[in-house]
Amino acid sequence: MSEQTYIQLPHQNKQDIDVEAIEKRIKQSAKRSGSEKLYAYNWLGDIRNIPSTHNVVEIRFKNTRKEYFINNLNLDLEVGDIVAVEAQPGHDIGVVSLLGELVQEQIKKNERKNDNFLKVYRKARPSDIEKWEEAKALEHKTMIKSRQIAKSLRLNMKIGDVEYQGDKTKAIFYYIADERVDFRELIKLLAEEFKIRIEMRQIGARQEAGRIGGIGPCGRDLCCSTFVTNFITVTTHAARVQEVSLNPQKLAGQCGKLKCCLNYEYASYTDARKNFPETNIPLEFANFRANHIKTDVYKETMWYVYRANDASHILELHVDQVNDIIAQNKKGIKPEKPDAKPESKADTSHEYGNVVGQDSLTRFDVEKRKKHKNRGGQNNPNTQRSNNPNRPNAPQKPQGGEQQPKATNGNPQQAKANTTTNQQQQAKKPNNTNNNRNRNRFQPKNKPNNAQ
Repeated sequence: MSEQTYIQLPHQNKQDIDVEAIEKRIKQSAKRSGSEKLYAYNWLGDIRNIPSTHNVVEIRFKNTRKEYFINNLNLDLEVGDIVAVEAQPGHDIGVVSLLGELVQEQIKKNERKNDNFLKVYRKARPSDIEKWEEAKALEHKTMIKSRQIAKSLRLNMKIGDVEYQGDKTKAIFYYIADERVDFRELIKLLAEEFKIRIEMRQIGARQEAGRIGGIGPCGRDLCCSTFVTNFITVTTHAARVQEVSLNPQKLAGQCGKLKCCLNYEYASYTDARKNFPETNIPLEFANFRANHIKTDVYKETMWYVYRANDASHILELHVDQVNDIIAQNKKGIKPEKPDAKPESKADTSHEYGNVVGQDSLTRFDVEKRKKHKNRGGQNNPNTQRSNNPNRPNAPQKPQGGEQQPKATNGNPQQAKANTTTNQQQQAKKPNNTNNNRNRNRFQPKNKPNNAQ
């Protein structure tokens, strides 16, 4: 989590606050470049010994609040230093976010006045940082309690965030409301409840989403909570120019307003549509009339629909073709239907070969192989498995299907008995080569004739 949003952790006592760890963490986050909304890249930071013409520094506070202060004591400050600055009343604690000549440019950009800046008191002491952390730990509880008080007064407002001052003598309550709210009674009750000075600031729905944060439909952090600092008005005209469907549920962000990202490519689409004609102008041909249905801005292609032979047809045209047909229609000329859209110079799409068949819908379908079962015979692998001499541990049989005689131990009578036994067994054994056994298994048995 970036340092622009406080990490609010409850502290049991002052010994729980590690001041050195807090300073180290803030230093690391201040030097980290990225898309943080409070980060400003100092492109003059690598140049040494630049004579400074002013002593104004930029200090950042919670979320999007930034202020400018005068370093009248000429303190040796660096980006990421925690400092105590002047406040009204008391003092506040902030982090140095920018130094040098770029501060003047930031002041001009934000349209701030160059006079009446408050002062930088000192670098924050350990006691200042401890008090600052204790104040931040109270912000969430204060926000919940203030919402309950506002609800009891039946005020049409929502308190979205609370920011305590570094010395715990003042708090800023940020709220949103559709109408003007009389919160004078609310301020009295809040001052009695928390024993602090109260300041109410009204913000919009976009500012509230930026302070709270979240994940957008694109899967990334909200733009308003990362890098967007100045909110620009977003209209539905930006969606029309980009050919986006005017669906309120898809065009609205988490704040309920139109998404800020609709303005990102608005300028490029506007520049690309300079040569495009109006979409409500129909095209008059010799045999039919075509109306616009779709536009591809960057490919400079427009699609028109027309009816011929009791059927609807789609006509794809280049922008130059459409402009020529409209010019001819203004002169009263109705041209014939063009053959095909000419190749566009701006169309730089590359054609790639479908090597692995990724465009096929049936590329994952595997053909089921039919199992041909050969019952019996020499082609049956199950039948010849035991007779395979190459199979390991296979019993070796003599050729011709004859069985080996048993050991006789030199007894001629025993050898003659074994030969007779083998001949009897071979006579009883069925012939597998003719499939007699398999054929007889499926033939019906002879039944007695009961027809008498």
